[in-house]
Order: sequence, then structure tokens, then C-alpha cells
Amino acid sequence: MRLSLCLFDQWPLSRNIVVCVWGVCVNSGQAVPAGSHVRLNLQTGEREVRLGEEQLKYWTQQHRKEEKSWSSIDPDELKRAMKKIKEDQSSQDSAPSEFRPLDELKKDMAELDLLVETDVQIMRRLLDQFNSSNSTAEQKLSILQELEYLVHQVDNAQTLCAMGGLSFILQGLNSSDVRLQENSALVLGSAVASNPVVQVQAVEGGALQTLLTTLATTQPLNVKKKVLFALACLLRHFPYAQRHFLSHGGLQILSELFRADTGGILQTRIVTMLYDMISEKELISQVGLYPVQDPAHAERLRQYSQVSLQEELMEEGWCSLVPQLLQSAEHDYREKALRALLAMTPVCLDQYRSDDALLGSLLALRLQYSELIQSEMILGEETSYFTEMVELIDSLQVKVK
Repeated sequence: MRLSLCLFDQWPLSRNIVVCVWGVCVNSGQAVPAGSHVRLNLQTGEREVRLGEEQLKYWTQQHRKEEKSWSSIDPDELKRAMKKIKEDQSSQDSAPSEFRPLDELKKDMAELDLLVETDVQIMRRLLDQFNSSNSTAEQKLSILQELEYLVHQVDNAQTLCAMGGLSFILQGLNSSDVRLQENSALVLGSAVASNPVVQVQAVEGGALQTLLTTLATTQPLNVKKKVLFALACLLRHFPYAQRHFLSHGGLQILSELFRADTGGILQTRIVTMLYDMISEKELISQVGLYPVQDPAHAERLRQYSQVSLQEELMEEGWCSLVPQLLQSAEHDYREKALRALLAMTPVCLDQYRSDDALLGSLLALRLQYSELIQSEMILGEETSYFTEMVELIDSLQVKVK
């Protein structure tokens, strides 16, 4: 008969560590103490473990200490501990839950008179307050700021128009308060941006004439910037509005505004708007870009064909106005001017060739950007923007030659 002594260490039980002196099978994956001897019993085919002297001494002493510690536990102390566990458990079961029923929450909210408003209800309340004779300028300003946030959603903008909110916004544009003018223009631009339904209602409601009148009168710079934003949003991808813009002298008003601006801020916004209008007409007119010619596309082509933008740009002197923006020290302003000049080439090419100031500016700018590219390369910086500027200048120079 063999003596088989198995001791368990205080290692995690998931490791299933078994330490044996003789003859106990060691399953695959079991851990054994370092320094132990493992052998294969050829008769039984089992693996057996034998501890070394130091390991056996350690494990047997540890086992005796554990037995002694367990044998010293007082039974009365164990009973008291078990009783305390039961008391704690019962106190937890009797404690009220931190979660309240939904019906109870609804009842409490009703007692507090807390109502959750929808966007439609909020806009109706705001319009009523805006139209009230008791509303101060500060209150109207706050209302416009809230509306500007809401109308970024397409449905909200359409609902606002259905409520008659467009007329209130136009009243704000005609206000003598500069702050109301500025924020009204911002609300209008946000409402019509990429929203054809609101664009149509805005034009039919007289928004285009109001915006042009505001630009034609003496206004602070911030008001003109916001009005230009609203005008650009109204005209974008809307040939019907673009045609009315031209027929109401829009290009003449913009040219006067362009000449009066000395800082280049309004000039850049105007040139960008004109470039967008030219580009979108050219894009939709490209053959093969729209393989499926649906009736809506054919109607858009018909409407764009009635917008003679390029010809009127030449007649209003824009072929000589846009190059003036190249004199700016801002790279962004120059880029906008170069792109617009390239887009206007079909009608302005002859004037470009006879414009010595333009040709001189192109040579000077190309030299400047070439030097900037070299310096940036030496410093290991990114040069893609300056390279793109050189490419724009080269493209324009090629067309002018």
C-alpha cells in the first residue's frame, strides 16, 4: 500500500493545483510546485509527482499551520457571524428601491406642472412672443437665436414657414435694431439652406427683394456679412431665384458693395458666391454626368438656361473687379479670386489678356508661391496648399496665352 499525501495551497481554485508525495495522478494542465519530480508510470500509464525535500518540508509545515488555524475557530463566534449575515440580508430586502415606477414619476411631474414641448410647440410659442407688443428687443433677440438653432432641421424650417414665421423674420430684417437685423438674416439663411421648399416660399414672400434692399443701404459690416450669407443660401441650387436676382439688379448692387469694401471680407464672400453660381450651372449642364434624364433634371436644365450669369458678369465689369482681390495679403482671398477668374474665362478671356495689372500679379504670385514651396520643403513642412496655388496660377496663365 502506498502513502499518498495531497496538500492544497492558497492558490486560486480554478488552477486546480494538487501536490502529492507519491503515486497520485497528475492530469494534463495541472500545476505543480517548482522543483517537484514528475514521472510516467509505465505500468499504469499515469503521471506521478514527488516533492523534493525542501518542497515537502515547506508544504507539510504550511498544512499543519492551516489545520491549526482552522481548529482554533470558536463555534460561538462562528454562530454570531452567521447571525449577522442574516440580519444584513434582511435589512437589504426591507430597504426601499431607488427606482420609482413610471406612473408615479408622471404623477409627480404633473403636480409640478412640467410639460415637455415639441419643436412645433416651441416655435409656435416663440412666434407668439415675437409678435407680442410687450416683447422687448432683448426678448426678440433671444427668440431669434432659439429659432436659428431649430430651423437647421429641414422639417422645422418648413413648419416655421407654414406658421407664417417668414414674415416675422423679414420684419426683423427691416428693423432699426442692428442686432435684430443681423440675427434675422442668420435665421433666414439657416432656414433656406439646402431646403427647396423654404427657398420657394422665401422668394414668393419677398425675401430676395428685402435682402437686396438691405445690401443697397448703409449698414454695419456684421449685418452685411449675415445678409450675404442669407442671399447665398437662397440662390444656391435655385435657378429661379438666380434669374430674379439678376433681373432685380443684384449684380449691380454687389459690384457697388465690392468697390466699397476695403478690407476684402465682403469681396471674398461675393466672389465665392458668384463662383458657386457659375460652377453649379456648368456642373449640371455637363453631358453624361446624369445618365438617367428624369423630368426634374430636364426642368432644372431649362431653368438654368434662362440664367445668363456669365454674360451679365462681363457687362457689369466683373472681369476687372475680381482681379483686384489678388492684391490681398490673405492666401484664402487669393485662392477664391483665382478660382473665380478661371470660371469666368469663357467671357472674360479677352479682357484678361489686355489687363497688364492682372498679368503682372500672376507672375509675381507664381514667383512668391514657388519660393514658399522651396522654403517649406527645406523645413520639412507640408507644401500641398502652395503647390495647388501654383497650379491655379499656371492654369490661368495657360488660358491667357
